[in-house]
Amino acid sequence: MRAFLDPRQSHHDPQNFLVMGQKRPSPEQPERIARLQAGAEAAGCVFEAPEDAGIAQIAAIHTPEYLSFLQTIHGRWQALDGASDEVIPNIHTRARTDAYPSSPVGQAGYHQADTACPIGANTWDAAYWSAQSAIAGARALGEDDHAYVLSRPPGHHAYHDQAGGFCFLNNAAIAAQDLQEQGARVAILDVDVHHGNGTQGIFEARSDVLTVSIHADPDGFYPFFWGHAHERGIGAGLGANLNIPLARGTGDDAYLVALTHALDRIRGFGCDAVVIALGLDASIDDPFQGLAVSGDGFARIGAAIAGLSLPTLYVQEGGYLSDALGVNLTRFLQGVQG
Repeated sequence: MRAFLDPRQSHHDPQNFLVMGQKRPSPEQPERIARLQAGAEAAGCVFEAPEDAGIAQIAAIHTPEYLSFLQTIHGRWQALDGASDEVIPNIHTRARTDAYPSSPVGQAGYHQADTACPIGANTWDAAYWSAQSAIAGARALGEDDHAYVLSRPPGHHAYHDQAGGFCFLNNAAIAAQDLQEQGARVAILDVDVHHGNGTQGIFEARSDVLTVSIHADPDGFYPFFWGHAHERGIGAGLGANLNIPLARGTGDDAYLVALTHALDRIRGFGCDAVVIALGLDASIDDPFQGLAVSGDGFARIGAAIAGLSLPTLYVQEGGYLSDALGVNLTRFLQGVQG
């Protein structure tokens, strides 16, 4: 299986992560790349660097205002007297229609949803090449039935104009948009333990892209405010979004039942290509402890998705440091390949 990764994706190295009022090391560490790459290669993936497709495909998803912010905010922040090394918001707007300030502090509060997405000197470069890897993977589907993208930082919590939850550019959404522009009818299936709230927000008013997410119940789990079963899309997109929240600790068999429901919805959409937002943090060994999928479970999930018999792009989302991380990716990709 072809796979895509640019080494510049490792340059983003967040130092701050706030949990329940306490500063802790960020779980979204560059070491994830080494473990995931080893896991993918063990399943037969051959990595190549993406070409630079430019910013147009990224701008097809994200607003010019937001892209300008991501590219310039670190330097502007550093010019402030007493600023921290990373851009971290200390105030947040109440609504997207609120005033847009010129202050870097105010813009950070507008464009960063939480404190889990600090912006360092190399964040834009890493996020840009993470997105370019996703674009390269989407274009590889013109020649191959499957491709894997090691996108890091991940993307599914990023909205049109807002970072959040370790995510800056929505790689899966960018890839889906690129596939659609190639003429494909696209569904996005998110199997990360956290709801893909950014992806839902990007497509929720559109009927031309189906979004489906299986995740730990957000009633007591990040992202809390989004990912509930009653969210079905809005306007023209009503009925084109499906959320399947699962109880904390759900294991393999119940997860596969939910996946069957998700795949049935995708089949009914009549799509030509599928983008999988591939979180591995549903693992029983993941530090977030949201769900309890085993290595065997990931192999079964991969095989079930492959049963769609559609061109499929696997875009890496979560999955955090544990001894099982690379093994779970290997098992998943082996399941895909039979």
